[in-house]
Amino acid sequence: MNDRLIRLLHAGNYSCVVSKDDETRTFTRRGVIDLFELYCNDPAFMEGAEVADKVIGKGAAAVLALGKAAEVWADVMSEPACELLRKSGIKTGCAEKTAFIVNRTHTGRCPLETLCDASDSPEELYPVICRFVERIKEGENPSAPKGHQTNDTNQ
Repeated sequence: MNDRLIRLLHAGNYSCVVSKDDETRTFTRRGVIDLFELYCNDPAFMEGAEVADKVIGKGAAAVLALGKAAEVWADVMSEPACELLRKSGIKTGCAEKTAFIVNRTHTGRCPLETLCDASDSPEELYPVICRFVERIKEGENPSAPKGHQTNDTNQ
């Protein structure tokens, strides 16, 4: 992994840094939303890119696999994410590997990672991730039953 990207990730206090060719993009939102929107809006940029991220769970790994990123490094990466990325042929590295990603309140598992237990196929996980992101954008807690709103999305 390009050490410059990791330094930029931390120096800029970014959530994610994506670099391809001579272009580097930085992101600041928590969770999977920036990677998801990059994949949806500019998949050509993600293909073959190097990615440095604070946290990579299985949902983010599925998006990166669909986007055909070349290499992914994270401060924290879950074992399921690492396995999915490696099976997709993506080079991985991390400062800390964990059994799972915790939610934002540190009271359990990340809700998206839990939802992604359903499959090891990025293609099968894509609609799950779409629904999760859609609920976040609607202001709902994506881990609550449909229709229940809270201010804590725990993504």
